[in-house]
Amino acid sequence: MRPPIFQKAFYFLIFTFVLGFLLFNLTLDISHHQGYNQLVPLMKHNTSRTSEMNKRRQLISTNAPQHVTKKVVDCKGCKEVLAKAAKYYAEPWKLQDDNHQEFTFRLSSKCNGSEEAIITQANTPLNSVISFSGESRSKADVTPALFDGFPKEHIFSSKKLDTCSVVGNGGILINSTCGKQIDSAQFVFRCNLPPVDKRFKMHVGNKTDLVTANPSIFYIKFAALNKNKTPQFLETMQAYGSSYLWLPAFSLRYNTKISIRAARVIKEFKSPIKPVFANPKYHKKLHSFWSSLGLREARLSTGFMIVSLALEVCKRVDLYGFWPFEIHPERFNLLTNHYYDNVPAKKAFHAMPSEFERLLQLHSKGVLRIHLGDCQPDF
Repeated sequence: MRPPIFQKAFYFLIFTFVLGFLLFNLTLDISHHQGYNQLVPLMKHNTSRTSEMNKRRQLISTNAPQHVTKKVVDCKGCKEVLAKAAKYYAEPWKLQDDNHQEFTFRLSSKCNGSEEAIITQANTPLNSVISFSGESRSKADVTPALFDGFPKEHIFSSKKLDTCSVVGNGGILINSTCGKQIDSAQFVFRCNLPPVDKRFKMHVGNKTDLVTANPSIFYIKFAALNKNKTPQFLETMQAYGSSYLWLPAFSLRYNTKISIRAARVIKEFKSPIKPVFANPKYHKKLHSFWSSLGLREARLSTGFMIVSLALEVCKRVDLYGFWPFEIHPERFNLLTNHYYDNVPAKKAFHAMPSEFERLLQLHSKGVLRIHLGDCQPDF
């Protein structure tokens, strides 16, 4: 049996531990609640809707420590970007011609995407040498067979397109009813061969004029385009009609052989989709341009590069599905990484919140428009 003095000490320690534990959890809950309240709904001012959204926010805030706030706390720099998003997106958006012209002039002067974004016979002559953008020592000779696959001229004329939709693949597009609005643009850019079938059409549309492809998908989904998988590959390409298929064949050596094979399979089986190779010169210029504006990352994401190109070749650019966070800005529900799966981005290469912050700045200046809320279904 314990002596009385030790028994009292033991009970005192137990009491102190329990009290400390309760105080710690209370403090954590308060800090989470305060942090969560900084997530201001990103929407146009509407009294009835604002009242409804405030009720939703109060309801969800009771579960914030488990479901929402931790996602923001764990994401470095996210709270700051979310605060800027709330500030910029609260103001009515209007295309500001002076800002648009000034920025796109600077971008075009440095990068010349309308002429150099893709490899053509005009900008990459026969017997020249292509230097890779992601591997400084890697090079490829422009042989007659390779040269024959290049388009003679650039796909974008000197005349700018009137309206362009650039569609990212963010989970924010789920139940957005933005399909008709996206497809109403004169030219639609899509990234990384996303599904546009009837399951998603209402929310993401299906019109496609240019779609990019990460060559790794040819290995993962189509077994390096072997004969058994060729029919499945061609069937998948049918979803994009006669659009351009943007292939980064000369970014990394790993991408070269499979990208060229994809282009040859398309040509052999007379698929209507038109493969083009991304120009590593353009990638380097684009990386240098954004680095000069403070964006430091190993490689720009495909979506960010396509937005940059769209700004050069379009008079008006609208972005959909560009939201790199796991919380919906209006409904506050957790989101999947993509509207069709939850495979995470490669953060070692891409700084998604940093890229998004640059896009927000352009949105605030009226250079482009980011759509974060739901669209009108009868647009």
